[in-house]
Amino acid sequence: MTVYETDVPGVGRKFELEVGGGARLVVLMHHDGRRELFHRPSPDADSQRIADVDGETARQLGAILSGAYFQPIELDRTQVPLGEAILEWVEIGEDATIVGQTLSGCDVRNQTGVSVIAIQRGDETLPNPDPGETITAGDILVVLGTREEQQALQEFVDQ
Repeated sequence: MTVYETDVPGVGRKFELEVGGGARLVVLMHHDGRRELFHRPSPDADSQRIADVDGETARQLGAILSGAYFQPIELDRTQVPLGEAILEWVEIGEDATIVGQTLSGCDVRNQTGVSVIAIQRGDETLPNPDPGETITAGDILVVLGTREEQQALQEFVDQ
């Protein structure tokens, strides 16, 4: 990706980022900290103003765009040989029927088809949990299974 920088005398600095198809995202940073965002659909078109933001908002937006708040999976770049299986994170509520039971005791695998590959308990992660691990309210089960199996788990937990 190419970023073009230009000084704008008496105003600040302009940055232009190519965003595909000849379009550019233009950021004009003023000396006073204000930022203006523009979109230019083609090289010979006029820029269209999108927003005017202060420094704090710009930093927040930058953090969001960089993935500091949420890191998406770039599906076009990721290949996972799981077939129809997907990973899900299922939070166990206080009223869930499996609270207080062990993984083997509630027989999650045979009842739903999903495999519990980890348990997130507060700040602690229990990878590949032992079948004797007791499920507690607030646990987050990391499970692998098809969409149908994931639905069966949700119904099993909510009984």
